Amino acid sequence: MSFRYGKNEALQRDELQQLQLERLQITVNRAYKNVAFYHNLMDKSGVIPEDITSLEDLSRIPFTTRETLLQNQPYDMFALPLREVVRLHSSSGTTREPIVVGYSKNDIEHWTELMTRVLTAAGVTKDDIVQIAFDYGLFTGALGFHYGAERIGATVIPCSRLSAEKQVTIMKNYRSTMLVCTPSFALHIANVMGSMGISPAQLSLRVGLFGSEPWSESIRKEIEDKLHITALDNYGISEVMGPGVSVECQEKNGLHIFEDHFIAEVINPKTGKPLPDHEKGELVLTTITKEAFPMIRYRTGDCTSLDHSPCACGRTLVRMSRVSERSDDMIVVQGINVYPSQIEQILTEIEGAEPHYRLKVDRNGALDELEVWVEVSGSIFFDEIKKMSAIEQEIQRRIEESLGLSIKVRLVEPGSIKKWKDINESV
Repeated sequence: MSFRYGKNEALQRDELQQLQLERLQITVNRAYKNVAFYHNLMDKSGVIPEDITSLEDLSRIPFTTRETLLQNQPYDMFALPLREVVRLHSSSGTTREPIVVGYSKNDIEHWTELMTRVLTAAGVTKDDIVQIAFDYGLFTGALGFHYGAERIGATVIPCSRLSAEKQVTIMKNYRSTMLVCTPSFALHIANVMGSMGISPAQLSLRVGLFGSEPWSESIRKEIEDKLHITALDNYGISEVMGPGVSVECQEKNGLHIFEDHFIAEVINPKTGKPLPDHEKGELVLTTITKEAFPMIRYRTGDCTSLDHSPCACGRTLVRMSRVSERSDDMIVVQGINVYPSQIEQILTEIEGAEPHYRLKVDRNGALDELEVWVEVSGSIFFDEIKKMSAIEQEIQRRIEESLGLSIKVRLVEPGSIKKWKDINESV
């Protein structure tokens, strides 16, 4: 099967691995010669670039972590002088300090190529009108999609952070066929459409590419039902490129990782040991075409699993499962691993509950106890005590069934969780 963009998407495994090895060797050499951190790291580990003679040898190089990048900000991880760096971006920094990353002219070209693959996988052609509702700025999302769509020849509407009402108006009047944004904003747009009296039948929208935050199959179904579109996932991380690391094809059976640009591993986040296909762990990525900011065995903190089995779409690239949780957010309660994203997903599915919550673990007794504080909508909190009780019981039942442990639920008034966070973050 051939693809308009991405000649390497259907390579035989041995051909792909040979290409990966050649590009890995170039990357390791560049990092060793030009990045003091990697030079010292490899020297301490007794590894020199010439030792990397197979893909298996990559495991001889220790991991790179986010803390490493923070310690070497802003430019010490660059493998090129600044005069050869044509673009600076950073991670979103919504919950932690942002990481500055650099791009060479070739890096931008590779990124554009990868984004054409992402959009082509979603069925975008030069006849499409692509509405991008990501913020245009230091965050990598918007410009990546923008360049990819323009390379295809599609028409781009850079809506950026316009309100949902304006997004809907533009979508209707300009006859947008594709929406690019976060899944939560897509749902918000769908709800605003209803309040504006606009139905999906009045739009030309047919497909959406959503990412930058965890989402589930239930959220996909809700988006598709409310907007009457095909909703596809894509994954990227600013530290290794931005969007363009992987994308779902029309089969919706995992996200194809562009292995001619990235080597993916999944490890046990506690031991660092590699995990087999279908077993969930932490995603580790190595860039093999990045010039300005090469990353070798970067621990992303995102939890996923890999699947090397054939895909009906014809691509031979490995697939990763949707990222729904982070290894660094995990807590252990009664011997059970708990990810906050699991609880958040349950809350989004319960009417009256808001996805604003706080987890409190009491470790004073003989057995750990998890208490979940959950905000409820204002009308229910102040007017419907019986319904509050039903919501509390439903949350408790759903979480206990999902996690397999006993919990307590405490419903709180709207806005109280945010106030609690603001007070603690200001201390």
